[in-house]
Amino acid sequence: MKNIVVLFVMLMASVAVNAQAPGGFGNARMPQANVGHVYGKIVDANNKPIAEVSVLLMQTKIDTATKKRKEILLKALVTTNNGNFDFEQLPIREKLQLKISNTGYKATDLDVSFFAKPQPGTIPSFDKDLGNIILATDAKQLQGVTIIASTPSIKLNADKKVFNVEKNIMSTGGTGVDVMRNVPSVNVDIDGNVTLRNAAPQLLVDGRPTTLTLDQIPADAIESVEVITNPSAKYDASGGGAGILNIVLKKNKKKGYNGNLRAGIDKRGAMNGGGDFSFRQDKFNFSASASINQNKGITTGTTNRLNIQDVPQTSIFQNNYSKSSGGFAFGKVGIDYFMTVRSTLSLTGIRMHGQFDPNENIDITTDSLFNNGKQSFLSDRTTTGTRSFDGKGLVLGFKHLFIQPGEEFTIDANYFGGKNDNNSLYTTQYYGSGNIIDSTGLQKTIGGGNSNNYTFQSDYVKPFGKLTKLETGIRAAIRNRDNVNDNYIYQNGAYTLVPSAISHYSNTDNVYAAYVTVSSSIKNFSYNLGLRAESSNYTGTLTQTGEKFKNNYPVSLFPSAFFSQKLNNKQELQFSYSRRINRPNFFQLIPFIDYTDKLNITKGNPDLVPEFTQSFELSYVKTFTGNNTFLASVYYKHTNNLITRYISQQQDPVSGNNELINTYINANSSYTTGVELTAQNTLNKWWDISTNINTYNSRVNTDNISSGSQPALWSWFGKFNSNFKLPSNFTIQFTTTYQSKTNLPVNTNSGMGGGPMQQSQSASQGYIKPSWGMDLAVKKTFLKNNAAAVSVSISDIFKTRVSEQYSSSDYFTQDYYRLRDPQMIRLNVSYRFGKVDASIFKRKNNNTGGAVETGL
Repeated sequence: MKNIVVLFVMLMASVAVNAQAPGGFGNARMPQANVGHVYGKIVDANNKPIAEVSVLLMQTKIDTATKKRKEILLKALVTTNNGNFDFEQLPIREKLQLKISNTGYKATDLDVSFFAKPQPGTIPSFDKDLGNIILATDAKQLQGVTIIASTPSIKLNADKKVFNVEKNIMSTGGTGVDVMRNVPSVNVDIDGNVTLRNAAPQLLVDGRPTTLTLDQIPADAIESVEVITNPSAKYDASGGGAGILNIVLKKNKKKGYNGNLRAGIDKRGAMNGGGDFSFRQDKFNFSASASINQNKGITTGTTNRLNIQDVPQTSIFQNNYSKSSGGFAFGKVGIDYFMTVRSTLSLTGIRMHGQFDPNENIDITTDSLFNNGKQSFLSDRTTTGTRSFDGKGLVLGFKHLFIQPGEEFTIDANYFGGKNDNNSLYTTQYYGSGNIIDSTGLQKTIGGGNSNNYTFQSDYVKPFGKLTKLETGIRAAIRNRDNVNDNYIYQNGAYTLVPSAISHYSNTDNVYAAYVTVSSSIKNFSYNLGLRAESSNYTGTLTQTGEKFKNNYPVSLFPSAFFSQKLNNKQELQFSYSRRINRPNFFQLIPFIDYTDKLNITKGNPDLVPEFTQSFELSYVKTFTGNNTFLASVYYKHTNNLITRYISQQQDPVSGNNELINTYINANSSYTTGVELTAQNTLNKWWDISTNINTYNSRVNTDNISSGSQPALWSWFGKFNSNFKLPSNFTIQFTTTYQSKTNLPVNTNSGMGGGPMQQSQSASQGYIKPSWGMDLAVKKTFLKNNAAAVSVSISDIFKTRVSEQYSSSDYFTQDYYRLRDPQMIRLNVSYRFGKVDASIFKRKNNNTGGAVETGL
């Protein structure tokens, strides 16, 4: 921690030095002629930077033929994304003039003179900071500008893929889970668990870690999703080797006011709705959004288990029917204060509340296999309950852009906290001969908890010349959680607390980090070298007993290296390496036994240690004419001390019998290697497609425990998206996914046992059977400027997106099948409104080279 404080002081000192405005030469001797330096920033009438503005520096000279003065071009450039321009090595004795022009703005000329009539005994400054140069909007030019949609649905780079959510009509009215179903490389199971190359990625929101889950983020609040398969040292090293999914929330970029209203309903009557409003004027930008999403889900499934070591052997068959109702509300308010054209202060608040009422019915048939035949026992269990959560967050950020293009300093403070409550009542009826109820068992659980998460981060970027850049930063993450789980059994006319099956648990988890990266290029070759240092500590306490669990992890180093070579014909080759860590989370560590489901008894393991992953990736990118891109990647990941679920036989603290317990272990190691191909193709003006195929081989080595390791398995995953633009403003989107037989992914849930009313499976003891699914959506826009839209979507058209899993060990074999909300139909309507300044209709989009879409 002391080292991080020292680094922070050094950062601040560096910023203080570099923040000083350029000075003159004082009383130094007169320099040579070409030492002039002119720089500044181009902004619009709202002080917003304008990128890609043409800036010509003209010099007046005597024409030797005509003996008349004429203007000649001395230097030329276009402004950066921050609106900055910079000219060096200029003649100081000549008369210069800047000619600034851009489509949609009035041309501006500005005279530049380093000295006119210097006062006796003084030397003028040859550094000229022209400050902010305001361009006025040219309304006549804008009348002839046609605004068209140009932002592609997917942008492929060697280091990441960017998915534009606005183009995705399948997720309209849904949550972040629905968005991820259409993102290349990302697989989503029927429970909303997300995997990237068959492992759970780290989830970021606007580049920051979050405790929000995907089903708590409305799809309509998301602008884009960045898929980073091999992050550099700049990013948090936590999350293992699966990479990062960064969710970028929508932000207002338009002067004036604008917003939208939306509403929808699905085939079961679950409604969604919300609205956004933004207002930007002068030095302030205000935005607010609110959403509500109801859920009325139905899940059916079966579980068939053979307990091999039972005496006598038993076969248990479950037939499950689950029904859940509820919903959540999400709200966000943000304000940006543009202190100066180069300094911005931002404050954002998030508030959410949700409640779900899950109900489940399980018909259970237990067959005991005796030597003289089979004896069957029937039972029926009904579960009712309520789960609720409240969350609130606050993000404070400061960003300063220096005069030098690309130099910036940021500070962020992030808080997110919340509380949750849950209760469940289990009623089990046991049938005797003649299917008559013989007895009834009652059990209930009452639990809850709260969490507080604080993140403090500061970053500084310093360019050296036009090719080299230094990035450095520090970060501290502090997390506190409290959790209570009480189990009761009904006996002797009252509910009795079971002391051996309760858990009152609190924990503190702190992570401190610092990083530095250096990037540069030599002609068409570029590199980025980075090093990150992290240390952490964990303390957990069973508050009912006072028992403590502690882990202190010393400073670990996480290097990263990226090398890129641009080839002819718009080709690029990149090689990357990184080392990352995955620390056990709260739910994996908590030593609480949940025995409410005899086929899904779960328990945490406080002895878990972090896993370390080394990742290597070689990528090739080719850009073709017509907005067509091809990306191919070969990757290899190796993990030591892999954290994975594991099923073993332990004593049930309630019954005293030996039962199968789902827990977590550190496997000896694991590896995944594969080839991923992604293509984005625009076939013509009305049809574009994207294709993603990932073929991989994976294995989990559990030689460090009693059972043998599962053999390596070759698998493949594919995703295909197709978008059609039809006459009369109709759009059709078609999506299909396929997952072959594959090893069970690891660390896909933050909760115990795979979440409420789910089955837990071991990654090292089973596999997923093949499955596929197909989705379709149709959208129609209408009214002036297509401000209104109506869409209809149907997911899992053929009821094929099932979850079928097989697992086995020395103690059991099990087949598991579940189907959730097939053929779900949603109807959504939306309307956009607003009054914006015409300057948003830029003739160029900074990222895509096309015009900016608008419905206003």
